[in-house]
Amino acid sequence: MARSAGAKVGRLRHLIEFMNNALLGGVEAGGTKMVCAVAREPGDILDEVRFPTTDSENTLERVREYFAQAQDQFGELGAIGYGTFGPAGVTPEAPEYGTILPTPKPGWQGADVVGFLKDSFPNALISFDTDVNAAAIGEGFAGAAQGLKNYVYITVGTGIGGGVVIDGKALNAKPHAEIGHMLVPRLDDFEGCCSFHGACLEGLASGSAMGARWGVPAPELGPGHEAWDLEAEYLAMMVQNLVACFAPDRIILGGGVMEQPFLLEMVREKYYAKTGGYWPNDDSLLVTPAMGNQAGITGALVMAREVLSS
Repeated sequence: MARSAGAKVGRLRHLIEFMNNALLGGVEAGGTKMVCAVAREPGDILDEVRFPTTDSENTLERVREYFAQAQDQFGELGAIGYGTFGPAGVTPEAPEYGTILPTPKPGWQGADVVGFLKDSFPNALISFDTDVNAAAIGEGFAGAAQGLKNYVYITVGTGIGGGVVIDGKALNAKPHAEIGHMLVPRLDDFEGCCSFHGACLEGLASGSAMGARWGVPAPELGPGHEAWDLEAEYLAMMVQNLVACFAPDRIILGGGVMEQPFLLEMVREKYYAKTGGYWPNDDSLLVTPAMGNQAGITGALVMAREVLSS
């Protein structure tokens, strides 16, 4: 009996030691760029690589090659966190879990990402979620939402996406949240550029929409251009909708469009004007990301750590 108990304690110690020292893998899978990294702890990356996103077969093979080389250098992977562009099956109980759902991205619809990773690294646990949820997790781990339990991360770039964290956990729904596709009133004659919904928020206020409406990329529009007043109006609508639905402690506005230093304050002022006094003004509600381009990959590594510890 004592010998059996001792063996169990030994196995438990071995398991704890493995969890504490296992190599974590992270993937931030964007529509144009992939980021892969390995770490022992999410905030201490050992190695990182970035490469273009092409079709699923070639891109996932580059992911496999990177982690295979990382294992040779740093040791066996214990878990991989994968934050993907959407739409994707992120609910573990759903039959489409781990796959890319109908998407305009060539060569990705139906790609079985989790199946590929499990076949490639059978001893590693896999955590699969959206790229915006991964970024939200990263900002909560070491960024603008650190210490908060309820917050939203928004990226305004080529498209618009959002990750929602409630009571410290990323919202995991079927289908996953698609904040960029909320409907908002149209404020001009531009019909929108979303291939699915036309004049949804993404179709009216994304970087792609700004380029289509004004004829030049958003970064080339000067600070005094009327485009920014319109953009701030649309984003202020989004903020009020998010506050009404989720009552977050903070909304983090990131992405290339939000890199204009004047835009955050414009959105804040227009949001205050729209509330009608229903919600108190709070300058800490709207912030920009604190982690720059590291939020997504850090969040993916946190996902790996969490699945390993669960």
